[in-house]
Amino acid sequence: MSSIAKGTPAAANDLAQNMIERVCVGDITTRSADLYPNDVAIVDGERRMTYRELDDQANRLGHALLDMGLRHGDVVGVVSRNSIEQLVTYFACAKAGLICAPANLGLRAEEIAYCFKDSGARVLIVEDALAELAASLPGQLPAVESVYWTGANQTQVEKSAGTFDDLLARGKEGELEVVIHDRDPVQLLYTSGTTALPKGVLTSHLSATIAAMSDAIASNMQNDACVLLNLPLFHCTALNTIAMPAFLLGGKTVLMKAFEIKEAARLIEQEKVNLFVFLPMMYAELLADPEARARDFSHVRRAIYAMAPMPEERLKAIHELFPNADVVLGSGQTEFTPATCMQRPEHQWSKAPTWGTATVMTRVGIMDDEGNLLPRGESGEIVYRGPQVMNGYLNLPEKTAESFEHGWFHSGDVAWMDEDGAIWFHDRKKDVIKTGGENVASIEVERCVMSHPGVAEAAVVGLPHDRWGEAITAVVVRSPDSDVDEDGLLEHCKANLAGFKVPKAVVFVDEFPRTGTGKIQKHMIRDQQENLFEERDAAE
Repeated sequence: MSSIAKGTPAAANDLAQNMIERVCVGDITTRSADLYPNDVAIVDGERRMTYRELDDQANRLGHALLDMGLRHGDVVGVVSRNSIEQLVTYFACAKAGLICAPANLGLRAEEIAYCFKDSGARVLIVEDALAELAASLPGQLPAVESVYWTGANQTQVEKSAGTFDDLLARGKEGELEVVIHDRDPVQLLYTSGTTALPKGVLTSHLSATIAAMSDAIASNMQNDACVLLNLPLFHCTALNTIAMPAFLLGGKTVLMKAFEIKEAARLIEQEKVNLFVFLPMMYAELLADPEARARDFSHVRRAIYAMAPMPEERLKAIHELFPNADVVLGSGQTEFTPATCMQRPEHQWSKAPTWGTATVMTRVGIMDDEGNLLPRGESGEIVYRGPQVMNGYLNLPEKTAESFEHGWFHSGDVAWMDEDGAIWFHDRKKDVIKTGGENVASIEVERCVMSHPGVAEAAVVGLPHDRWGEAITAVVVRSPDSDVDEDGLLEHCKANLAGFKVPKAVVFVDEFPRTGTGKIQKHMIRDQQENLFEERDAAE
């Protein structure tokens, strides 16, 4: 049985009081529709939706879902690329006291089925273009009662009940008012499952709202915010860090179904996007594409990057493309509704390798293995406190308790903080390489390798080795037209790293295995290259 709290029905007078004082994500569109009814809220291809239309549809869909018999705390699953329907469903669930669970499309079909079964989802909203992926899901999910399609009704799929528009038409008009408590969960996002089965992260109305306000401050968003969602809405960066602050302020959100650099550049120019998040590989594609680079980016005020720092030369080139923008790194994780840290504009050059400083509602500490907070300058695990923390992992009380040990949320990241509170990240605990009796941060070696002009991307891992225990190994994607070889990269590393940090081998690949959000899956790289040194020894 699902461990999602169902809540308690309230009397009429409790509802009146709740409507006055509550924190509810569904109220975001209500307030923005009051202030900016005719402003464009969402751009989805040729379609545009105003705030009045968004709020009206969210209310109507929320009524329809409750009229189907869904109860407070029930889960609505969504299988979709970025779309108007996905966002309408999210806000409808928020208004109705339901939980929206968007499927991580980077997972395999059986993993998506596991997530919906784990959550006890009762209704699925599915994009018709993903019918092949979704076809096997209903039969594996006894709790699912009906499937609705955005687009054409896929009647051949079990439990198909019509289209999204059919469901919407059944809903009543008018504001949907039900009791919502601050810590009621509003969203259920599943982690990428890089080392085990995906974990469901329950995030509350309070957490999502505080994060939206915090991110608006951290990104210096204004009411004229226009953001590009090139990352998927099933990930917290797109949903919580970028989209929710824009909706909170009455800004415009421009959707992409999949990232393609020419299209992203066109949309930034055409829609006058002033804030976006690219991963380092996306910036590399932009810099390598003359047609995309030729667009007018003068209106961009904030160009954020995530996942990892970038070499100084690449940052200089990005600054030249976006002359009026702060180019800053932001970081966070699903469990602590991001961003938890963001570089201050005054640090974008002086502290470019850092994760930045804590966002306004987050307290950051560095902790040793015994639960002691460490002074500035000492290295340990990054821990967080703040109202935007998750409620917990769904159906995993022991994992939840472990992550909350010593009264802080444990990130699994190793770093130290300087006198300004800037966070100098070392590595994920699990990615520290133990070689010849020394601990080496893989990210330090990656920065060195990526500073070579012939390298587009790099991932550094430790592989089994008879002598070293773990041998530092650089796996590299070359830049376009680059002919850099192993000897050349090793010489570059020897000139810039201590001897024990220099890779023992370099492997060139065409692409990396990634999660659905673009994160490099180092565990798969380790698996793929596990026998590298054994094979090299045999060849010699």
